[in-house]
Amino acid sequence: MSRRRRPPPHSSSLLLVLLVWAAAATSSTSSGEGSLGVVKVDPALKFENPRLRQAYIALQAWKAAIFSDPFNFTSSWNGSDVCSYMGVFCAPKSTGAQGRVVAGIDLNHADIAGYLPPELGLLSDLALFHLNSNRFCGIVPSSLRRMKLLHELDFSNNRFVGDFPKVVFSLPSLKYLDLRFNEFEGSVPSQLFDKDLDALFLNDNRFQFGIPPNLGNSPVSVLVLANNNLGGCIPGSIGNMAKTLNEIILLNDNLTGCLPPQIGLLTNLTVFDVSFNRLQGPLPSTIGKNMKSLEQLDVARNRLTGVIPASICQLPRLHNFTYSFNYFTGEAPACAATAANKNNINGRKNCIRGKLDQRSARECASPAARPVDCRKLQCSSSTSPGGGRGSGGVSKRRPPRVSTPPPPTSESSPSTRSHPPPPSNLLLLLLLRL
Repeated sequence: MSRRRRPPPHSSSLLLVLLVWAAAATSSTSSGEGSLGVVKVDPALKFENPRLRQAYIALQAWKAAIFSDPFNFTSSWNGSDVCSYMGVFCAPKSTGAQGRVVAGIDLNHADIAGYLPPELGLLSDLALFHLNSNRFCGIVPSSLRRMKLLHELDFSNNRFVGDFPKVVFSLPSLKYLDLRFNEFEGSVPSQLFDKDLDALFLNDNRFQFGIPPNLGNSPVSVLVLANNNLGGCIPGSIGNMAKTLNEIILLNDNLTGCLPPQIGLLTNLTVFDVSFNRLQGPLPSTIGKNMKSLEQLDVARNRLTGVIPASICQLPRLHNFTYSFNYFTGEAPACAATAANKNNINGRKNCIRGKLDQRSARECASPAARPVDCRKLQCSSSTSPGGGRGSGGVSKRRPPRVSTPPPPTSESSPSTRSHPPPPSNLLLLLLLRL
């Protein structure tokens, strides 16, 4: 399936909420241009207020940095009425003030090629910045640190490069961060998991870092790190995410070690995917005892051993359980009965006697099939380039990409089975607090 699509009609529901929220808080931002603003402004142009003049400078600099716009998104970016520019959304200033400000930019699915100039930092009133499914390249400018009201940053499915954009740590209002399907590389600062985010998507980049011990500090509801070269183990602190975490996808991340029993504390989790890694040991019994909300469990293509417990197969909401291509030696009768009645339990290519389509006797006698003592298994989680890979050494090759949920297909958020709806409920809560 092609990742490029013709831009769909813009939806205004989420944008309207964001614009109202941004307008309620705009009085807290500065209107100074600082060292930015190299665009010459025609003295004949009249602007409603200085902030719209700043926005004009930023957008004209950006237009000059665009070298392909096949759907003519920026053809309307002329004149002083920046609020009429396609993809630009304005909102009134805070109560008691006159005029409007640019509070949202949505150029999703525009297939625009270019880069982000530093003048974009002049858009200090932005609450929403969506650029998914374009061809923007280069690095993310540090001038975006001026966007103190930014709530959603979606740069997914572009060609951005360089290290993790640390400018996100200067965005105090940020709740939704989507950087997937780019070419970012290197390590991800551990402080990212201390940031008060609601959703975090870093999958399908070139990141190389061990998952830090403070993973459990993150309050996200959705975490997708798939198709990177993380290495190391899943820290036990993951259990601290129980109150908020609904979905976590760590497939094809070069993970090693055992699954920590603290996973069972994630009682609100609906999706857990750690397939295509090098995990060892048994499935924690805590999964079947506590995770009553679990709907999708995928541990395929690892080195897991032991017996599939009945408690997992009998989870009330579980409708997709994949444990193929491991070294399990048995499954509870309840699992076999469930598999006979449903076609969404896949346990092929294991070492389960009497079950069809299993590994050969030679494979089941190999060192990879030997059980391990998770209490003694040492695990490295180095954050150096290449990532930790436990006792298996360090891989400098980028792991092959495995199919993951595609980039967002709507204007405001992902819509695939592994991604949440737009975080409008969170925004409504913000509005109630103002």
